[in-house]
Amino acid sequence: MLANIGFGVLVVSFITSLYGIIASIIGVRKNSLAWVESARKAMQITFPLITIVALAIILLLVTGQYQVQYVYNVTSSTMPLYLKITALWGGQSGSLVFWAWLMSAFTTAVTLRKWERDREFLPWVILVGLVTLTFFLSLILFFENPFVRFWVTAAGNQVISMFPPAGAAPLIPADGRGLNPLLRHPGMIIHPPMLYLGFVSFVIPYAFAVAALVTGRTDDRWIRITRRWTLVAWLFLSLGLVLGSRWAYDVLGWGGYWAWDPVENAAFMPWLTGTAFLHSVMIQEKRGLFKRWNMILIILTYALVIFGTFLTRSGVLSSVHSFAQSAIGPMFFGFIALSMIFSVWLLIWRWQILHAEGNMHSLLSREALFLLNNLLFMGILVVVFWGTVFPLISELFTGQKVTVGPAFYERSTGPLFAALLLLMGIAPLSAWGHSTVKTLGKALWKPALAALAVVIAAFAGGIRNGWALFGFLLVSLVIFITLFEYFRGVTARRRRTGEGWLAALFNLMARNRRRYGGYIIHLGVVLMALGIIGIEMFQTETQGTIPPGGSLRLGRYEVTFTRLDIFDANDGRNVARATVLVSKDGRMVGELHPRRDLYFDSMQPMTIPGVRSTIEDDLYVLLVDWQPISSTGVTFKVFHNPLINWLWIGGFVFILGMLVAAWPDKDPQPVPVAVRRGQAIPSRSSGD
Repeated sequence: MLANIGFGVLVVSFITSLYGIIASIIGVRKNSLAWVESARKAMQITFPLITIVALAIILLLVTGQYQVQYVYNVTSSTMPLYLKITALWGGQSGSLVFWAWLMSAFTTAVTLRKWERDREFLPWVILVGLVTLTFFLSLILFFENPFVRFWVTAAGNQVISMFPPAGAAPLIPADGRGLNPLLRHPGMIIHPPMLYLGFVSFVIPYAFAVAALVTGRTDDRWIRITRRWTLVAWLFLSLGLVLGSRWAYDVLGWGGYWAWDPVENAAFMPWLTGTAFLHSVMIQEKRGLFKRWNMILIILTYALVIFGTFLTRSGVLSSVHSFAQSAIGPMFFGFIALSMIFSVWLLIWRWQILHAEGNMHSLLSREALFLLNNLLFMGILVVVFWGTVFPLISELFTGQKVTVGPAFYERSTGPLFAALLLLMGIAPLSAWGHSTVKTLGKALWKPALAALAVVIAAFAGGIRNGWALFGFLLVSLVIFITLFEYFRGVTARRRRTGEGWLAALFNLMARNRRRYGGYIIHLGVVLMALGIIGIEMFQTETQGTIPPGGSLRLGRYEVTFTRLDIFDANDGRNVARATVLVSKDGRMVGELHPRRDLYFDSMQPMTIPGVRSTIEDDLYVLLVDWQPISSTGVTFKVFHNPLINWLWIGGFVFILGMLVAAWPDKDPQPVPVAVRRGQAIPSRSSGD
């Protein structure tokens, strides 16, 4: 019964979204507010409808209705309640329902705002939102139905369908297969929702960009409306990437945080274009430049959001993240192609009226450096996109899927990331409109000297890796410049107001949250870069098989194996847990318990490292294999990861900066829009 209810509401949701599309089109063609308002109501109704669908799936998961194929595939009786709930996004069809639910929530929230000043945008925003939502609902309804059930025919054959074949009876398995062990980690409980929130949020600025193109609005009103949506999207996408890195570090058992996996890249690519867009729109707001470029960036971001979902869901590329191969790949490809064709056509149509309102007069001005920043992001995007799709291209032309390893990405993107770090330091010192080498040098020399002192200290401390020293120079330079900018701003405010240091700092940030929140974000990025330099340049490892009492040495650390316990846990796991003692420079510093968990329901193992973490480094110990203690002993793999925890600390600082920058404030520049009387939709001519 519950599956039938969920399926019925899913059908109603699909029909409602289709009606909303039709109503918005009629509203535009007839210039009728009544039809547009009807489309808005349809948009708002989709949220409670899809909420019912999602709740129906959750109830099926929680109550163990294993006759439903999706429930059977992602849950089992031994799973705790919270994992059964989060299994909503643990499989193909459930994750699509979750995506659609978030999409309906965000588009509904947009339609609830006041539209008096921007009434002409409304039907087009509704149309874009509903077309995207309808596409996902069609995938769920026709290809990935989460409510299909197992049936057994009179002849004894097993059938999977929504409704019972003639003469068939329900087939109810005794238990389910359980969730993939890799998805039972706390990071993977939070990581997918964060990515989905980021993906869905970016649809909103794209919808307003389409509305601006269609209505011929060449001002930056659409950017001001969607500024906070863009910041929220970037916040969630950034948080999702950081959580995904932590999940990889904790679960995948290779001692790293980022493998340039195709699905990792799929989430990283819209982050690159979204980051470039966030920087670029500031230039349009302040200088009236980059109107065309901003349209291109948001169109690319939307396309990459759909492309990223396509890679994850279609199964065309192998990944530890992606779900099994399914029939929805061609549908995704077709939707991406159609949306890109429509967007590019709109952009070409309005190209002439999207002219800049000013000019760049200096190659060292802030707007010029922001443009260079954008070009660097696009360079990284090209590298990542090419490396991600190359296996598909190679298979298409040669019949063999040639994978692209991390070395390609690191060699290709490393110089570009270094240039971005340098720009993060220089750009805040440049002026709008015009800057010179002399003015930049005057502002730069003190932080540069401090950064050079850090490098000299690192060299004196024994670091001889030239690339690492260069990385420390860049990181130190950005940190000192950022702190110098804070010091300069606080000092000027204290002189003007007589406030104390903390009051001046707080009020300075409150008056210009975007600027100083951006500085905090920069600090977070360079702290993350410090962690990346540490693990990429200085990671060491060793592996060996040792008996009880035996030891492995790695640098200043020694790991001594004491015992191995093997037992069945009460949550459906067989656990093999080793106990090792860790000493540093001959002094005991702790005890670790690396283990391997084998889940009986799926018969899949998961390796959990034992990690000793300090601000200086991580000692990361893996239980690789074991034989009877009387023979060869137990095999361990040990990694030493210097500075890695600065990556996670930087992530928290990064998120703090985003919260500061996105904190609500008043819209400083209202743009009046003439509203006609009666039932007609207000509009602007293309020349406005």
